[in-house]
Amino acid sequence: MGMLRTSVAFLLHMAASLAAPVPCEETVVRLEAEIQGLMKVIDDQHRYVQELHSSQVQQLAHIPNTHLDPENLHRDCSEVFADGNVASGLYVIRPGGSPTALSVYCDMNNGGGWTVFQRRRDGKESFDRAWLEYKHGFGDLYSPDGEFWLGNEPLHDLTSQGNHDLRIDMEDFEGNQRYAEYKKFKVDDEKDQYQLHLGEYTGNAGDALADVYGPPSAGQRWTGPGLGSTSGVKFSTCDKLNDSDAGSNGRCIRHSRSGWWFSRCDSGNLNGHYYKGPYQAMADDRVVWYTWHGWSYSIKSVVMMVRAADLEHPPPVIAPLPGQLDPAQRGR
Repeated sequence: MGMLRTSVAFLLHMAASLAAPVPCEETVVRLEAEIQGLMKVIDDQHRYVQELHSSQVQQLAHIPNTHLDPENLHRDCSEVFADGNVASGLYVIRPGGSPTALSVYCDMNNGGGWTVFQRRRDGKESFDRAWLEYKHGFGDLYSPDGEFWLGNEPLHDLTSQGNHDLRIDMEDFEGNQRYAEYKKFKVDDEKDQYQLHLGEYTGNAGDALADVYGPPSAGQRWTGPGLGSTSGVKFSTCDKLNDSDAGSNGRCIRHSRSGWWFSRCDSGNLNGHYYKGPYQAMADDRVVWYTWHGWSYSIKSVVMMVRAADLEHPPPVIAPLPGQLDPAQRGR
């Protein structure tokens, strides 16, 4: 009798096994694979946070203590330069109206005193970001070739303390360099959607942002998509469209996930998606400056910076000899 029961139980077990649906086993395998994938993502994020923390600790160790005194902080790189600091590098400033101090890269070339707020080099940093990320900034400010966006909020604070100039340095994949400068550069606050205002243009890259402050300059003929604006242009991201003509801006940003002041769509989008070559883009999302290379060419590198228009040049300062401390690393 016991043997019979054992045989019946065995047969029932076999029947149940044969009746088990195969899709269930496949689901279990798929879910296990997804769990492994999520665990890898968590590990990668944890490693990234650790590396970021380590990097920040190392950078703080190099900031002179005298710069951390709120009473001694310059308001921008223009004041840093005017105070006799002629070496390009990292400085700590506190713009008027800003609740906190921040680290910035000061470029002391081209007359000196430029506060860099955007840098593109090789595409290591994605500029396909949302509104909040563009507001506070992102990227690697501390590496010499790091890519970053300083932040729309700091940019507003910087340009709200007097009259400022904008300079844009660009390089293509053939090694050619061009620049554009604009007078009266200002970015409004967030309640006004970080609206951009520009004045007179000078340079050799062409005026791709002409519509921000007025109609195309004499002799310039626009042939691309989009509508112009005779006033400031609001900042837009993929999750926050702020153009005065929502339909136009929707078309401008339909392929781009970057944040930018879309005045003539991508006529001058320097935050566009980075491509490793000039003609690799399959959509209107590249790093573009129309008046230099047209709409189809993706620019290799870009630096955007701001400087006080009334900057007074400091007296000549002797460059440090080999072995001497770089002025950018000294306290004042």
